[in-house]
Amino acid sequence: MTRHAVLDKNVHRELRVRTDAGAELGDDIMATLTVPSEFRRVQAHFPILFRRETGRADFAAMALFGFESGENLFLDGDRWDARYRPLSLAIQPFLIGRPASDDGPGQVHIDLDHPRIADAVDGVRLFDADGMATPYLDEIAGRLGDLDEGYRESRAFYDALSAYDLLEPFSLEVTLDDGSLHSLVGFHIIDEARLRALDAEALGALHAAGHLMPIFMAMASLSQLSVLVERKNRRLAGG
Repeated sequence: MTRHAVLDKNVHRELRVRTDAGAELGDDIMATLTVPSEFRRVQAHFPILFRRETGRADFAAMALFGFESGENLFLDGDRWDARYRPLSLAIQPFLIGRPASDDGPGQVHIDLDHPRIADAVDGVRLFDADGMATPYLDEIAGRLGDLDEGYRESRAFYDALSAYDLLEPFSLEVTLDDGSLHSLVGFHIIDEARLRALDAEALGALHAAGHLMPIFMAMASLSQLSVLVERKNRRLAGG
């Protein structure tokens, strides 16, 4: 369940949010949305795969944390075992809200039913005693702005991938140390052969639009798949 509300310094003066990690806080997920503008940071830690949004033809990029639903191999009890958290995860329980027309500036909304909502003792305050935003809330607002801008800019990126037919279906079968088999299906990756075959004009257009760098970052991120397998094997071995 969700219960979204516009964040208000009067109504939510005493509200606190938990910033630690934990399955009970919503971190037990296999993947999370990422946007091209953060691919450079994401690719250093997580594989970036593409998949179609449910019921739509549009693609979205996902930072992969595990091989099965509910599995996050970067979650170690109450510790996040990576130096980066993708923006879509780092901003919870906040989100950007807009009018139905999608015009005008966004507003900071909060999900009051999210497990990160804390009691009067635990968690970080959003507003100080004078009703001013705390440094934590200022940081969240910045991340929300980055994510919102990245999401809006991503449409042109995916249009370019479609125009040059640069996404190919991807599946992966991994045999782990204990003999079990895990499969990844339903994802896409950048088609490296088709990218290499593009002429100078097409590559120049992709570069001029700012799309070439996130393409390269998504390709580079696939080296993290072997790291993810190592994490899975350690988890199975109790490490």
